[in-house]
Amino acid sequence: MFLRALHGLAPHRTAHGPTQCELCRQWTAGDALCGDCDARFAAPRWRCARCALPTGAPAARCGGCLGRPEPPFDATVAAVDYGFPWDGLVRAYKFHGRVELAQALASRLARAVAAACEAGLAPPELVLPVPLAPGRLAERGYNQAWELARRVARLRGLAADDTLLLRPLETAHQTGQTRAGREANLARAFMAEPRRRAALAGRRVALVDDVMTTGATVAAAAQELRRAGAASVQVWVFARTPAPEAA
Repeated sequence: MFLRALHGLAPHRTAHGPTQCELCRQWTAGDALCGDCDARFAAPRWRCARCALPTGAPAARCGGCLGRPEPPFDATVAAVDYGFPWDGLVRAYKFHGRVELAQALASRLARAVAAACEAGLAPPELVLPVPLAPGRLAERGYNQAWELARRVARLRGLAADDTLLLRPLETAHQTGQTRAGREANLARAFMAEPRRRAALAGRRVALVDDVMTTGATVAAAAQELRRAGAASVQVWVFARTPAPEAA
């Protein structure tokens, strides 16, 4: 039932009208997931306002964040936990050219952002993606973070820009590295576009990525946005990986 989605193969879909759910194969009204699977796998959860790990109850900070220095971003919003079935869909979207899944992922992220704003999160003025280095962008053919960012921005009625934050240098893949290794790998990896730093000065920014693991990538990107003068930085991610002890 789940094999086609998990191996990055597109299900049968008509050119217009109903499509098949990526998970259970029911016909839907155009969304990648049917209502039953959405209710089962995308139900809202209480999350730490700083790192987006599940807390089980309303809490401004989880225990881990209370014991760590403040990161360069102000808040994190996540739509789902990175686990079944989302891990398979994210891999298909990110590594197997399934760009058409971006709308389904973005709509669920926009829904989580709307809930956070209703709970008191100040809306940003500008939405940016975590950039890819030129070589990786050429290899993949698209930046999965930008495909999410521009769709979420449109759903929220916000401006989006993929030219203000750059990643000029190739870095080693983050997968499998420790938190310290990720942080060292990303040191000075990002750069605000030198000719457009004024566009960031004093702005409230949301930084979008597909998955947050240790937070090292978004922290490095947020730090550069702060250096460029951004007044605040929120992080919006589709999926949040479990804490190491829960993995």
